[in-house]
Amino acid sequence: MKRARRPLAYGAGNLGVQLLAQVFATYAAFYYIDRLGVDAALIGVAMVVHGVAGAVLNPLLGHVSDRTRTRWGRRTPYIGLGMVPLAAVSTLIWIPLFDGATARFWYFLITVLVYDVLFVCVVLNHVSLFPEMFRTTRQRAAAAPARQMFGIIGMVLGVAGAPVVHQYLGWPGTGLCFSLIALAALAVSLTGSTEEAAPDPGERAGLGQALRHTLAHRAFLTYVTGSFLLQLVVALMQGAVPFFSKYVLHRDDVANSHILGTVLLTAVPAVFLWGRVLARWGGRTSILATTLVLAGALAPFLFVSSLAGALIASALTGVAVAGMMVLLEVLLAEVIDDDAARHGGRREGLYVGMNGFVVRWSVSVQAAITSVVLTATGYRAGAASQSEEAVRGLRLMLGGIPLVLLALAFVAFLLHPLRRRPAVRGARTAGEWGDGDHRGALLR
Repeated sequence: MKRARRPLAYGAGNLGVQLLAQVFATYAAFYYIDRLGVDAALIGVAMVVHGVAGAVLNPLLGHVSDRTRTRWGRRTPYIGLGMVPLAAVSTLIWIPLFDGATARFWYFLITVLVYDVLFVCVVLNHVSLFPEMFRTTRQRAAAAPARQMFGIIGMVLGVAGAPVVHQYLGWPGTGLCFSLIALAALAVSLTGSTEEAAPDPGERAGLGQALRHTLAHRAFLTYVTGSFLLQLVVALMQGAVPFFSKYVLHRDDVANSHILGTVLLTAVPAVFLWGRVLARWGGRTSILATTLVLAGALAPFLFVSSLAGALIASALTGVAVAGMMVLLEVLLAEVIDDDAARHGGRREGLYVGMNGFVVRWSVSVQAAITSVVLTATGYRAGAASQSEEAVRGLRLMLGGIPLVLLALAFVAFLLHPLRRRPAVRGARTAGEWGDGDHRGALLR
């Protein structure tokens, strides 16, 4: 495959990843509760178990992947062997094979746990290929936007496309259709995925020692702190938009689609803009700029009262979200490079897994913040209107609290010790490092 096409082929896998993730996160609980009649509390328990399992599996399977040695590499065997079972199990989630609410609960729980293992196994290894395949800032600036563009398309299909497909095929047909699309995307991605047949094994530390080593890495700690805070801000925005549309803008549910759709549609072209910014400024400076843009985009929600104003703010939010998607991936790759330069060997799997473990809790924290704010401000569920105090609380969830979190994220990235400058065109090293934890390291 020509080198110019490799980022596109590899990036296509993100369409499948996001398609499966978004349709499950958005509609699985609704399907089992509303359509199949399973008790909401039981599905809530299953989803909590799903969240904990996914968080634990990320670093565990990442460490296993790092220690794997085959003639085909460390990552691609897991993707190749796992993507068909993943598509099959993701289909079975939407085809309950048992009758009765209790039997369907156990079916859902067991199927989802198998799905978690396969999903983490395939997706973690797919993501772990990025730092190894693309070593320079310029390469990553070209590959990351393509990957995230496919990811946004997958998000749109999963969230907005599922209700449309469901009207014609039902939920079982929708599950099968989307699983086949995801499988095709991952298969295309595999054709563009390359890795060393026998990479440097590096340290053969056990999981506990490897985790301690990772958590002692200053660059990773500043990165994952900022990443968590940015992901929490986006989760707060997604959760607050339905409340904001109904009780602040006094619009129906269609306004939710307009606002969130504007964010996603604006993000598609913006990923390529941030790729150019990354190539010129480097990762750390670019993520600081992204954080400021996101703060400027969300601040208007403290006072905007019209749908037009909300859509303008949403468009700017989409630009910032695109920056997050591109730059967080590249910054994590730079952390992995620094670890390899210091200690030998590359541990993409564990770093990607630990990042997934931490970031996964942003949804739980978002739910807690939402609950506290709504309770403290006197929000009344299902009311035609809310008190002024409750409306102020909704504005704070979308515009006020995120600004505080973004300020903390800015500080975290400001303290980030790795200051990679874009490599000179044609350079064979992975770039130069400015002041930081490991000055002057030339990475393989």
